[in-house]
Amino acid sequence: MRYLIVLIFLSGFFIMPAFAQELKNPSVVIEIIEIPFYDFNKVSRDATIVDLENDHAISWQMTVDNNLVYTNANGNGVIKIYDKNSDKFIEIGMGSPPNKKFWVAVNTIKEGYVVVQSNLERGWYPETKLIITYTERAGLTVNNGARISVSNLNIGSFVIDSYSVHGLEGSTDPPAVNSGSMMVEFLSGDPAQNIWAFFPFYLTAGLGILIGALYLTKKRS
Repeated sequence: MRYLIVLIFLSGFFIMPAFAQELKNPSVVIEIIEIPFYDFNKVSRDATIVDLENDHAISWQMTVDNNLVYTNANGNGVIKIYDKNSDKFIEIGMGSPPNKKFWVAVNTIKEGYVVVQSNLERGWYPETKLIITYTERAGLTVNNGARISVSNLNIGSFVIDSYSVHGLEGSTDPPAVNSGSMMVEFLSGDPAQNIWAFFPFYLTAGLGILIGALYLTKKRS
């Protein structure tokens, strides 16, 4: 199995430079943000909505690397992303170990706030990254780092332009986290302008999921 991973990585290194040299997509936008732990020590109503430097539309991928250190058993690491053209938002919640509850919720114009996926135990894995993808045709898909938990959910058009975070369930709760950060990467663009220009990123995402799944399988065994 170790040799298989090495071969996959090597193939990626050989393939990606060729695509980088020959195929470019001017619509591709990459944005990486680091959210400090103290931003999560607040309740939802007190969360600050932060504008991103770029809008992310048509086809986008959001990768979340949660490195928060939790101190409250009821604490959470919640990130919301907002649609530029409506009141719609997508909410991803990651609870404190050892339960590590996980949920995905959406707020749409027609249905309002709806939890579309919820796991009270072992819903996310600190060793791996969450990957949230969206296209106008295929909808929303969420991978918790080990498996797909939401697949091709139709949420209509969604252009990310801002986000907010919080972590407390009540205003009198002790701090949810005391150190660490959450790294979030946004990748977006219009595949129609050059679909193969997205290949290196899809390959990287696929490798991340594969390695995470292999790590978890080995750990459980």
